Amino acid sequence: MSRRALGHHVYIVECCDGTLYTGYTRDLEQRLKAHNQGKGAKYTRARRPVRLVYWESCESRSAALKRERQIKAQSREVKLQLIQGQGLEVAVP
Repeated sequence: MSRRALGHHVYIVECCDGTLYTGYTRDLEQRLKAHNQGKGAKYTRARRPVRLVYWESCESRSAALKRERQIKAQSREVKLQLIQGQGLEVAVP
């Protein structure tokens, strides 16, 4: 099993139409497979295939869900900066 497979992960996929989808999962490989089989989020079902462009691991489910909310609240431009390795430091209100 790869290092990415199990844990608490926040991820961003790029859909075939260029849009970005942010999500949380315990099993990253299975979640990506589900997205590409049309069994993932409703948003990605009509936007397949998707490709993983960013992921990070968190120590707990609550930390990962908090981080997911932080990323989802950001603009596309900020998400692209995160993907490009420029980081995303935001405070949760």
